[in-house]
Amino acid sequence: MQSVQVNTGFFEVTQNTQSAVSPSVLSLSPRTQESQLQRISKNAIRRSLKASTMDGMFASVFEITTGGILLSNFLVELGATPVQIGMLSSIPMLVNLLQPLGAYFSERTKSRHNFCLWTHGVARLIWLFLAIAIGMVSWGKSDLDNHQLVVLTLLIILASHLFAALGSASWLSWMAMLVPRQLRGRYFGIRNSISSFTRLLYVPLAGFAISFYPGGHIQGYGLVLLFGLIAGAASLGCQFFKADINPQSHNYSEVKIFSKHKSQNQTQNQDLSLDNPIITNPSPGIWKDSNFLIFLAYFGLWMFSFNLSAPFFNLYMLDTLNLDVSWVTIYGSFQAGAGMLMLILWGKLADKVGNRTILFLVGILVAIIPVLWVGIGANSLSVWLWLPLIHIIIGGSTAAIELCSNNLQLSIAPVRMQSIYFAIAAAVAGGSGAIGTTIGGFLAENLVFGGLSGLFLISVGFRLIALVPLLFVQEARRQSLTTMFKRLRKLQLTN
Repeated sequence: MQSVQVNTGFFEVTQNTQSAVSPSVLSLSPRTQESQLQRISKNAIRRSLKASTMDGMFASVFEITTGGILLSNFLVELGATPVQIGMLSSIPMLVNLLQPLGAYFSERTKSRHNFCLWTHGVARLIWLFLAIAIGMVSWGKSDLDNHQLVVLTLLIILASHLFAALGSASWLSWMAMLVPRQLRGRYFGIRNSISSFTRLLYVPLAGFAISFYPGGHIQGYGLVLLFGLIAGAASLGCQFFKADINPQSHNYSEVKIFSKHKSQNQTQNQDLSLDNPIITNPSPGIWKDSNFLIFLAYFGLWMFSFNLSAPFFNLYMLDTLNLDVSWVTIYGSFQAGAGMLMLILWGKLADKVGNRTILFLVGILVAIIPVLWVGIGANSLSVWLWLPLIHIIIGGSTAAIELCSNNLQLSIAPVRMQSIYFAIAAAVAGGSGAIGTTIGGFLAENLVFGGLSGLFLISVGFRLIALVPLLFVQEARRQSLTTMFKRLRKLQLTN
């Protein structure tokens, strides 16, 4: 595992106490003045970030097994319709509407770790019922037919992602408090790169295991699912090595990084992870935060337009092109490999030029990707050249979108209501994404719109429109895109 170096002295979280109060805290409200210091050592931060990286690696195995191409192929083998395939993607997004409720409950707990352990633990344990059902059908101990197994799978997806949605905002807020602001792009780039490397290795291996299992694809998926559940449990185990955060404390906290210089006896304070400190400028109400509302407009439109077509790329290969799942998983490895190689670059670049700029420029490329699918066939040129090339482009570009969207949320959300902001953003994105996938499923079945090829072309226009609100989003310590473009234009005119 590649370690992540964090050059810090101490990570201090100011909690409710009357002892060891810094001068800046003395100017706070009476409730905040009653604060105590919970110190997390430099080694604890490093251990937490390394544990989070391992967590992401094991979680990737679980997520690959219970979603994406492997689960899509399982449903296709059972005879699922395009609408049901669309539900495979829409259900996880739709349940994100419950994230504000999960954030509400998480803010009333005293441990980020415990809350995430219960929500994500239940979410992963539920998949054991599907593994048991596949085993019983394979051994002739159950009368479930293929249609009933499809319905059971969709119900398990609903229940699993419901519990995961309740804990997602709390987990993201936990990571926002542990990862220094100035290292976010670099750290999440490395973390996501390792997760992509895991995907690069695991997807083709799992695909070949399913494809060549003597009992058939359905039984093969059941075996792979058991392995994914073990990886999911290991992922939860890694979280025990991460420093815990008490939500009751960090709602009224000041997070500072203290750098100690050998040549000085004084301590120099630098802001670690607060983009909007709550000491003298309390955050406005969420619905009065115009910058956040503009971001919601972008995020919602983007998720709608992106999921209008993206969930059906695998269906196009498996059903329309009738490619074997082993081929499709190999293409998935190309996509993961491209993402792995580009993530570190995107992370470093985001720390320099900002997340919003990358989102806009790379977003234009992602917007036109569906056009590349039109005309793809099952011929040798497509199988050996165009499909690998398309997946490489998708992997490199979507890696930037995922990384920078996450970092931009961390940048614009104030600490005091951080999990609520994350939950609302996820709810809007989930709801709009689910609507996009549902509409996409119906359009794919309707030949009036040209089937899947027509759907791909329609989604291009929506993706380009979704980028417009991003021009007006303000990122902390960064120029707006409109200001940057105006300055570039002035430079051109002067020259």
